Amino acid sequence: MSTDAIGSGAATPSRGRGDGVTGVTGVTGATGAAGSDERLRRWRLVLGGGSADGTGHGPAGRDAAMDGALTALYGKGDAQRQGRDRSAGLGASAPSVARWLGDIRTYFPSSVVQVMQRDAIDRLGLSTLLLEPEMLEAVEADVHLVGTLLSLNKAMPETTRETARAVVRKVVEDLEKRLATRTRATLTGALDRSARVRRPRHHDIDWNRTIAANLKHYLPEHRTVVPERLIGYGRASWSMKKEVILCIDQSGSMAASVVYASVFGAVLASMRSLATRLVVFDTSVVDLTDQLDDPVDVLFGTRLGGGTDINRALAYCQSRISRPAETVVVLVSDLHEGGIRDEMLKRVAAMKASGVQFVALLALSDEGAPVYDRDHAAALAALGTPAFACTPDLFPEVMAAAIEKRPLPVPETV
Repeated sequence: MSTDAIGSGAATPSRGRGDGVTGVTGVTGATGAAGSDERLRRWRLVLGGGSADGTGHGPAGRDAAMDGALTALYGKGDAQRQGRDRSAGLGASAPSVARWLGDIRTYFPSSVVQVMQRDAIDRLGLSTLLLEPEMLEAVEADVHLVGTLLSLNKAMPETTRETARAVVRKVVEDLEKRLATRTRATLTGALDRSARVRRPRHHDIDWNRTIAANLKHYLPEHRTVVPERLIGYGRASWSMKKEVILCIDQSGSMAASVVYASVFGAVLASMRSLATRLVVFDTSVVDLTDQLDDPVDVLFGTRLGGGTDINRALAYCQSRISRPAETVVVLVSDLHEGGIRDEMLKRVAAMKASGVQFVALLALSDEGAPVYDRDHAAALAALGTPAFACTPDLFPEVMAAAIEKRPLPVPETV
């Protein structure tokens, strides 16, 4: 990281104070003759002070408050490595953490606040404090916080549960606003195209495609096309054309994927032309289809953590398939199978042979693929099912391709 980057005024988090994310690049930028002093000031906030930082800059006023907030989270490791005794820190005190949460929301942009919150939970073991309603009201809600709350669901007292549901609902509603419209539009088009019939009634004829398919039968003397083959739209809006089964790994590493899959499950379930089933699994299998009208209920019906038995989950999904040629099965898992590996692969092969469109996603999140079982991913690829990480924005395109039985838009990085 260069000093030019620190002086740029960008809002991108920076690494500093050990392995933590400081986010101090969100501070006001500098121009002109004061640029050098501004860069020293920023380096001081990144490095955390002490004789080794070499900046000679002492924070004051707002900078001192920012430095205190950063030191409370990232300073303890520095002090131990450098043999210094720093009194700042969050400890396990709910009042001090609540004050700190208020401070970082004052001094840093929302994206940096979310990173610092995750660091505080991971580095300082503050998960249990999220069981207190006052704490939940103070945090900046995001997908990762929802995952943490779901992992604490069983230990959550009744006094906290309603507050937690309100936090989760806010995140879910924001995700639905972001994803629902595009998903419905993309899949409606895919369903219409997949439902085209070759002997349509007159009012069901797709004239644009019919003319394009019959241009070789153009009669110049009559200035018309004689269609030998009619292409029409099926009545996708009035009949159930496709079935979708979302099979979601709820092991601890898949928390963000569970959140996004629940939201997408609710969106798909709202489309009359799709019959959507949502199944979550660890070493057991739970069908949450009857709760798809409310993704918050779905999320609180999950149980993050535990082992993984993909074979058992696929066996359940396979037993619910009645029209293989019209069914899409989406497995979202890091593929760390704790069940019977060979049986899992046989089930995938059998489903594909029967006409099922099978999709394997290593993650459904904005963060790329987690650590996953490469041997199992390679075995699925050998069956014609590439396993890849999928962002929420790409998911509608993946589903549209599966519905239309065309090649999936697999990212080039896989």
